Amino acid sequence: MPAHRPRFRPAFTVAALLIALFGAQQAHAALFDDEEARRQISDLSIKMNERVDTLSRAQIELVNQIQSLREENARLRGQVETLQYELESAKKRQQDFYVDLDGRLRKLETIPAQPAETVAPGDAASDPAKPPPADPAAETRGYEAALNLFKANKLKEAGNAFEAFAKAYPESTLTPNAYYWQANALAAQRDCKRAIDVYRIVTTKWPQNSKAPDALIGVASCQQELGDAKSARTTLEAVVIKYPDSPAASTAKQRLKK
Repeated sequence: MPAHRPRFRPAFTVAALLIALFGAQQAHAALFDDEEARRQISDLSIKMNERVDTLSRAQIELVNQIQSLREENARLRGQVETLQYELESAKKRQQDFYVDLDGRLRKLETIPAQPAETVAPGDAASDPAKPPPADPAAETRGYEAALNLFKANKLKEAGNAFEAFAKAYPESTLTPNAYYWQANALAAQRDCKRAIDVYRIVTTKWPQNSKAPDALIGVASCQQELGDAKSARTTLEAVVIKYPDSPAASTAKQRLKK
């Protein structure tokens, strides 16, 4: 008898094929999913690297800018310190120049020596209030001492010395100069109100003195320092009108242009 063959083999074969086909599809899908994931990770990594590179370049540029600003700040600070030093030096040179100029002009001025008078024994008693004649040598020593204090930048002592000189020698040819330098010492100490009063002593009592136009310039400077620009301008205009040929007039014109 022929052997009996199982009838379920075709069905089993179909089922096996279906399982194999389903497994192949899942394997293909899994393979596709892995490749997509790798691609997305790669794209993300590239974008991340690009962002990191951009941030790194921006950070480096920022650091360079900060360094440049620090260097610029240091350079400007050095320039400011240099300008401050040069300004102080210029002020000191100007002060020394004016003091030296005053000394030279003073040497050119002749202090009139009072002629000796023959006084009878009874004449002195007849006019006891008459002051004794001034000693030119003492005047010179007193004025030089005050001037040296000013030159040494001892402003308070110089101002007091010039004031004492003016009181001791009210009729001296150096008295207008003494008041002028006293006012300068006060102005340098920022005592502008008192300096203006002393400058005006020169301009009022000795309007034709060589120090009068310079005293008006001093008044204008103090008015400007006090914030009274209108009065300062009026004073400068007065210098130009009253003393048109003086060096002070040239200074006033330059300041009026500003």
